[in-house]
Amino acid sequence: MEKRIQLSTPTMHGEEIEYVNEAFARNWIAPLGFNCDGFEKELSEYLSEDGQSPHALALSSGTAALHLAVKLAGVKRGDIVLCSDMTFSATVNPVVYEGGVPVFVDSERETWNMDPRALEKAFELYPSAKVVMLVHLYGTPAKMDEIIDVCNRHNAVLIEDAAEALSATYKGKKAGLFGKYGALSFNGNKIITTSGGGMLLTRTAAERDKAFFWSTQSREKAPWYQHEEIGYNYRMSNVVAGIGRGQLKHLDEHRALKESIYFRYKNSLKDLPVTMNPYLDCSKPNFWLSCMLIDKSSRVEFMNIYNKLNDANIESRPIWKPMHMQPVFKNNDCIKVEKSFVDEDIFSRGLCLPSDIKMTEEEQSYAIQVVKSCF
Repeated sequence: MEKRIQLSTPTMHGEEIEYVNEAFARNWIAPLGFNCDGFEKELSEYLSEDGQSPHALALSSGTAALHLAVKLAGVKRGDIVLCSDMTFSATVNPVVYEGGVPVFVDSERETWNMDPRALEKAFELYPSAKVVMLVHLYGTPAKMDEIIDVCNRHNAVLIEDAAEALSATYKGKKAGLFGKYGALSFNGNKIITTSGGGMLLTRTAAERDKAFFWSTQSREKAPWYQHEEIGYNYRMSNVVAGIGRGQLKHLDEHRALKESIYFRYKNSLKDLPVTMNPYLDCSKPNFWLSCMLIDKSSRVEFMNIYNKLNDANIESRPIWKPMHMQPVFKNNDCIKVEKSFVDEDIFSRGLCLPSDIKMTEEEQSYAIQVVKSCF
């Protein structure tokens, strides 16, 4: 196929440019502004539950949102933070920014997310830990009831990295609302995008205001530039926030298309020795990326499929390499409850398949045929 089939790229609709043009027409292209205010309000309303809405802060990236959440949680140098092991490094790096020490927690097989049993064991080994950094991998909610129960019993603050999970739900409640702090990402490959950007979710206006203060270089209210704390340049641009406002109108549409892609893979590959990334019956993923796990009984290796897809001009990607396997974290502990690491096993057999919502059924069928040919 001449046209490359992509893993996950932005899908623009037209409303985005209207908000961007307004920013240009009003000469308001600097950070902050009416689009940032509107994006925060509209996303907060989308996430609202029983009349209660989170306090949202638009930022330059999902990583910035996680960093400010780590600061709000009070992480200081030397503090242990219990983190999901199978994730992108952006989940963990903000802990290190503040001098914290990540201790990784293995995954379970029903969602590929943090194992509540391993989390309990981690608290037994590290009773001083008071912060947990949880990820909803590939848009699939974790076992939130069990995770929250463990956190509550150990009086720990839960930070929810929902960067991949916007619009996903667990027992009807949207991802990002379970932790004391939540973080979203609008990177170019996410379910909606601002090209680059993120959102911090807090439960109180005071916490949101403190994070806003830090995000604007901790500038005090004075006629001159006065700074009494270290700050950051984490503000979102009024231009890219306009893109987000237009994208938000199509969020549920994007989620439905992602779901269709997932089930076409699931139905088409059912006779092969593979399974799709799992989820709980009580949850509704956003199906951000459709992932395939090769059965242990098969001799086919994921890199063989990866290479054959690439040769066919189709983009795929290995599952996130666990953090404890990354050279930069080679000295950090990782807690498991099974004899071997579950996430190492998933990484060794897993592959993310093309999940771009602009991909046609014909293009997806072509990708499926290439996968089938490997077996």
